[in-house]
Amino acid sequence: MASPDKLTAADVSRYRQNYLVEMDGITLYRLLSKAEKDAERAAIFERIARVEERHAQRWARLLQQAGADVPPYRLSLRVRLLGWLARRFGTHRVLPIISAMEGRDDAGYLDQPEAEGLPAQERAHSRALRAMEPAALSRQTIAGREGHMLMQGGGLRAAVFGINDGLVSNFSLVMGFAGAEAKPEYILLAGIAGLLAGSFSMAAGEYISMRAQRELFEQQIKMEKEELEMSPKEEEEELSLIYQAKGLPEHEASLLARRIIANPRTAIDTLAREELGLDPSQLGSPWVAAASSFSAFVMGALVPVIPYLFTSGALARGASALLSCLALFATGAIISIFTARGPVASGLRMLGIGLLASTVTYGAGWLFGVTVGG
Repeated sequence: MASPDKLTAADVSRYRQNYLVEMDGITLYRLLSKAEKDAERAAIFERIARVEERHAQRWARLLQQAGADVPPYRLSLRVRLLGWLARRFGTHRVLPIISAMEGRDDAGYLDQPEAEGLPAQERAHSRALRAMEPAALSRQTIAGREGHMLMQGGGLRAAVFGINDGLVSNFSLVMGFAGAEAKPEYILLAGIAGLLAGSFSMAAGEYISMRAQRELFEQQIKMEKEELEMSPKEEEEELSLIYQAKGLPEHEASLLARRIIANPRTAIDTLAREELGLDPSQLGSPWVAAASSFSAFVMGALVPVIPYLFTSGALARGASALLSCLALFATGAIISIFTARGPVASGLRMLGIGLLASTVTYGAGWLFGVTVGG
């Protein structure tokens, strides 16, 4: 944090803007507290407002230390409208909007050294609000179960979608060359080239994607650890707030949060799960995802090529199309594991996509072949 004599006009302007944003938050949560008919939920809004007051006081102190005036606060149109909607239709109608606003505040504070500790608290507010939304518990249970399956089965997910990508792309490539009536050896060469290029590209992309995601998660967990070491009391309050939003009475939520924060081993794990929505033990392996994606793409891309290893002409073309269609349907049925669709519907959808793509490339190959052939 810069010393007062090194502050720029931009810094002072930023402090003023942050102060007004926090004042908006205080006013909004007080309006929600007044509009809420349930006493326990109203008390949660009031406690969030008190946390926002501490945030506003931080920016006010920084302004005073810089010798600048604290700006007067005027009720914004957005807060006025959200307050009216809460009174008219109930607080649950505006919670998704306010939760998203808290998420934006979190992102806005990330690159501000003076906002140390605030991003985690804004994230906690956002999660507490989501927990207060109707049917939030059932959604969280489903999301947690699906997220656990996808994170733990990151290799499986990469493998299934790798087969799909290899199959569709190479089937389309092979049919494009077949439509151009290319020689069998050229079709085989194109299929092998597409297999190798696609598999390495998929593996590299999966590795980079998973590595970037893992590094982001690790950085977020590291920030939680630093914030816990610097301000354990505030982390305890935020954790208690989340548990209250999930339905625990204030006393029980505070007691549970105090016990968790008192144990450093479990505190970080719990904060990562409750504030970040992460399971530290299931962040996924970039190497496993890359290897799964590579081998799966090869398997999928090999299907339309296999007939050309043993035969040629119309027989190879027909066998390639038949094998590819069967594999497309089977892959779509397997993908239904990760979706709410039934295996038949998912299989038919994947078959339709593959047939559409291969028909287009076959037609393009035929047209190109006719044009070149004169």
